[in-house]
Amino acid sequence: MPDMIARHPKALVAIHWITAAAVLGAWATAEGGREVVAEPPLLHFTLGLAVLALVLPRLVLRLTGGARPDHGRHPLALAAGAGHALLYALLIALPLSGWYAASQMGVGVQFLGVHLPALAAPLQGRPGIVAEVHESAGSLILLLAGLHAVMALWHQFVLRDGTLRRMSLR
Repeated sequence: MPDMIARHPKALVAIHWITAAAVLGAWATAEGGREVVAEPPLLHFTLGLAVLALVLPRLVLRLTGGARPDHGRHPLALAAGAGHALLYALLIALPLSGWYAASQMGVGVQFLGVHLPALAAPLQGRPGIVAEVHESAGSLILLLAGLHAVMALWHQFVLRDGTLRRMSLR
């Protein structure tokens, strides 16, 4: 029997899972406070900036027909659309706010061996509200990603609509 499930393009699926792994890795390697100045968390920076680097091709693939961005008008569909929009906003805002906070602490940021320009002048004392927002947003994106996963499982096993098969690389 032929596969009747409309699959997402393999490139979009691969970027989705790589992004998910990078978000989890960035969260797991996060460090806070002024100790970042003495020993910058280079793996955290690299994973966070990888998330940012993956957002553009991911958005291009979604907008060029790689996914179904129209969730409809049903309240759950509207919530799904809002959840996806918030996830995308965080995929952009988190790496940028981290880069900005590192700049405020006078920490140089590199991505794949390339030194990136500072986004702000260094501050004396606390790094400021951007660093606090960055930390809170890191927890928020994990919460949203967890809800996203739960909803994917609900679609797969309750609605039986093949959601997980659409997001597989097979």
